[in-house]
Amino acid sequence: MIVQKPCCSLLLFFIFFLANGIAYAQKPTDTAKRNSDLNEAVLIRDQQQANVDSLIKERLERELKAASGNVQKTLELEKKLREIERTDSLRKVSQLQEIASLKKTTKGYPVILNLDTLFYIYTRTGSFDAKERAQSISEKINKIYEDAFYNPDSLRINSLNDSHDIIYKKKLIILTVGNLDGLWLGKSNGDLAKDYLNIIKNSVESEKKSHSLMNWAKRIGLSLLVILMLVIIIRVTNYFFRKSANYLINQKTLMENGLVIKKTQILSPKYLEGILLKINGIVKIIVILLVIYLSLPLLFSIFPETEGWTNTLLKWILSPLRAASKAIVDYLPNLFTIIVVYFIFKYILKAIKFFFREIRVGNVKIRGFHQDWAMPTFNILKVVLYAFMLVVIFPYLPGSSSPAFQGVSVFLGILLSLGSSSATSNLVAGLVITYMRPFKVGDRVKIGEVTGDVIEKTMLVTRIRTIKNEDVTVPNSMVLSSSTVNYSARTKKNEPGLILHYTVTIGYDVPWKKVYELLTNAALATIHIEKEPAPFVLQTNLDDFSICYQINAYTLQANLQAAIYSNLLENIQDNFNEAEVEILSPHYNVIRKEEK
Repeated sequence: MIVQKPCCSLLLFFIFFLANGIAYAQKPTDTAKRNSDLNEAVLIRDQQQANVDSLIKERLERELKAASGNVQKTLELEKKLREIERTDSLRKVSQLQEIASLKKTTKGYPVILNLDTLFYIYTRTGSFDAKERAQSISEKINKIYEDAFYNPDSLRINSLNDSHDIIYKKKLIILTVGNLDGLWLGKSNGDLAKDYLNIIKNSVESEKKSHSLMNWAKRIGLSLLVILMLVIIIRVTNYFFRKSANYLINQKTLMENGLVIKKTQILSPKYLEGILLKINGIVKIIVILLVIYLSLPLLFSIFPETEGWTNTLLKWILSPLRAASKAIVDYLPNLFTIIVVYFIFKYILKAIKFFFREIRVGNVKIRGFHQDWAMPTFNILKVVLYAFMLVVIFPYLPGSSSPAFQGVSVFLGILLSLGSSSATSNLVAGLVITYMRPFKVGDRVKIGEVTGDVIEKTMLVTRIRTIKNEDVTVPNSMVLSSSTVNYSARTKKNEPGLILHYTVTIGYDVPWKKVYELLTNAALATIHIEKEPAPFVLQTNLDDFSICYQINAYTLQANLQAAIYSNLLENIQDNFNEAEVEILSPHYNVIRKEEK
């Protein structure tokens, strides 16, 4: 027993806590219901007092007529009547305030015949609350509807004081209009009872007519007609889309180029035809499903039992369309703002592009700003302006303030920052290279171990074509970190040209002036070698058995070095052979036969 005491105490504490929690959770609801009942009780009491005051007022008015000529009694009676009227006026103001307060929290309960709502009950009568009254009235109206010998004239109103009963065949009280019913709806109880009577009569007669055999036959025939029209519409839809598919297949002239945007083929003719046919088929299915779906509310509206589903089905498709339309209309101011911002930046870019194009062609000159910087600078400004435009229009984009949109934006930013480190380094290197101007497109260059002509220079890579017709792609970061030799830099704009040089070794027995003459003549006879400045020879080394002579010649065709060097060596060999002068490089041994 001693061991179980803590467990029992904990169990009792848990039960006590749970009970208090449930009581606390129910407390607001119970309090609201209690307050509502109290307010309604006050209203009922005030209404009963109003009835009593009405009887007293009638009695006093009769006494006032009988006391004509008695001034003192007349004054007393008039004073009492004014007091009753003032009290009644204050009571009505208080009742209206109480009703306005109750309407905020009070729920109306429908009186239903079959699936149609006739009216709502908001107040209680005696021990019956509004919900019980509505259920009881609905059951009695359905009994009237099921009566095979129903007669509308059997529905009447029986009035007693300010209470009005709607009675069927003098024995079945369908509902009683009294207490607060008229006050709640802003009508007198008599007028409200007449309205309820007319609603009940019209609804019962309408339901009986709609469920007659003749009407059922008409509804069945109408539903069959709707189904027939639906089949016809589906067949016409199929025929139309079959014709459109055949039209797409037969239009070879429209498909022969595929999808071309600004002279760039996006889709081949075969793929374009396949995509258009798939779109045609998907649209056909959507149209058929939409026609079938829209025909269902029409069919359901024919029969009273399914008429209530009509609004539900239409709401399923119209509510999203209405919400989407409202969202589009609400977004139009932001859309116009985005369009205005876009066109402003577009024409700013056009003006900037025109300015830099004029710099590139030489119509506009800026000191220290080279012409080949124009378009790269424009491209940089274009990226900056587009980024700024995106920042400006970002708050106006749909969903830009949602956490999901912001989370995706942050994720993409992190992804780009982590995955584009090498691309960023190449991009920065491309910018530096652009403004360093180490070479241009078409120049013969040597970058690292790669020698060839520059065929493309982008912000990320430089492409070089070697003399063997090999295309080599060099990242700009490697270009920036490597030494670059530009063979074409001195071959333009009245520059003397590139100096081609070659070294040969000649023996000491040959006079150096003769060697100079032979090398110079060979250079002048070489293709693409300039006459001015004239070729010149340098002695670069005195070896043990020979002297190193270096021929230097100018050329403006740096891209044709291989052919020029080949022709130069041919001419050197020819000139030295004709002069019977031996070339000792590379070194070789000659055993001559002595003359006798």
